[in-house]
Amino acid sequence: SCVHTENCFVPISEIIAVEETEFNKKQRNIGRWQKMAKLHAFTVHYVKKARNHRWRCSGATFWCVDEHLCNQWTQALKELLEMQKSRPKQLLVYINPYGGKRQGKRIYEQKVAPLFSLASISTDVVITEHANHAKDNLFEVNIYKYDGVVCVGGDGMFSEVMHGLIGRIQKDSGIDQNNPKASLVQCNIRIGIIPAGSTDCICYSTVGISDPVTSALHIIVGDCQPLDVSSVHHSNTFLKYSVSLLGYGFYGDILKDSEKKRWMGPMRYDYSGFKTFLSHHYYEGTIAYLPAKHTHGSPRDKERCRTGCYICKQSEKQLVEQNKEHGLKSEEGEEEWKVIKGKFLAINAVNMSCACPRSPKGLSPAAHLADGSADLILVRKCSRLDFLRYLVRHTNQDDQFDFPFVDVYRVKCFQFTSKLSEDNESNVMDIGKKRFGQFCRDHPACCCNIVNSTWNCDGETLDSSAIEVRVHCQLMKLFARGIEEDCKDEAAHSQSSIEQLL
Repeated sequence: SCVHTENCFVPISEIIAVEETEFNKKQRNIGRWQKMAKLHAFTVHYVKKARNHRWRCSGATFWCVDEHLCNQWTQALKELLEMQKSRPKQLLVYINPYGGKRQGKRIYEQKVAPLFSLASISTDVVITEHANHAKDNLFEVNIYKYDGVVCVGGDGMFSEVMHGLIGRIQKDSGIDQNNPKASLVQCNIRIGIIPAGSTDCICYSTVGISDPVTSALHIIVGDCQPLDVSSVHHSNTFLKYSVSLLGYGFYGDILKDSEKKRWMGPMRYDYSGFKTFLSHHYYEGTIAYLPAKHTHGSPRDKERCRTGCYICKQSEKQLVEQNKEHGLKSEEGEEEWKVIKGKFLAINAVNMSCACPRSPKGLSPAAHLADGSADLILVRKCSRLDFLRYLVRHTNQDDQFDFPFVDVYRVKCFQFTSKLSEDNESNVMDIGKKRFGQFCRDHPACCCNIVNSTWNCDGETLDSSAIEVRVHCQLMKLFARGIEEDCKDEAAHSQSSIEQLL
């Protein structure tokens, strides 16, 4: 069912609300309307798509002299909207008033709340007062009465809500999160992100733009985008979940340095990035990974993850079939693990492209949101000039993996241990002792000034350098539809008005 406008058809799924309208004769005091004593009207509020994946709420008013006909149309459209079962009716909203430019509360009240009200969505709003407030609260409230949880803030706020929601589902299902091989229970309560932070990478990579109104409209129409989540463990202890970047070396060092300079605001990332680039530290360690043989794509192909992604759907089917046939534990017990040891400037594992306005392609342009795999990117020790050439390629159209010192693999799980961890800790990882062997030591002891880097997990630091990472296919769902392929550019057109529905 569609509503026909001058420029396009608006599907019922993209109508936000229908409401009766008090008709003002002065608005239409022309032609035949001038002679009519009383007019009846209703307004259809709908999604208007503009350039760069931006959505706006637009409206068109219909009028006629027949009150009964007007009521019939209003009722019919409202019934069609009621049939959209994926739409949320009750939401739990967490607002971080301190994140980014401290605009979260204002953005929600001025731009988002009126849209939720228009769409007849009821909300319970919690303004967070300290770190982990939302996470702790999600373990206490009755989450099952809500159709979704909305976080207003940046990537850090989203991470907090995600940890609370996934953790609560595992707790209620009797799953031990500390067991790295545990099959986690899928979280079917969707999360909506209203971007209001200094970094909104997850929103940008799943919607195509960091814009509060666009995200609010995706929530209202009830979009659903499954999302892979990686669990990170150390010695059978759960550390974190990750949905975007796990970075050791370059990106870990940037985060570690920038944390000391929070007073600088978002500019601290530029400063720390430049400083880290100049320091040019490399780290010695060993990686073991299990290739993601189930997925149809590869990191070097040109297939981008878009709305209704075929690769994500097929990879999920393949993974389900594999697990039915072999089971998770028996499959990992097979000798499929690959081992790489060396000196690295950066080790990055990404579950999504990690695109942002500065790097529209992201760290791995062909990474998929829901295919049950992560892209493992290894940047070996190289010159500063070569590393700079690699970094610059994130901002242009050249293949950023086309360097002899860069390797990329699509993996289901991987383990890493640094040289220091291997030397100083016993039994760090099961696979480590069996397969890692000796580290290369090609520089004299007098030159050694080896330190560990820090893991950057979705913008938060991890204390342990030795970690075990496993991808959980489509563990959670977002109020998003992925990035649409051919987002129509309607911005140049004039405001469209809906014609007669008859």
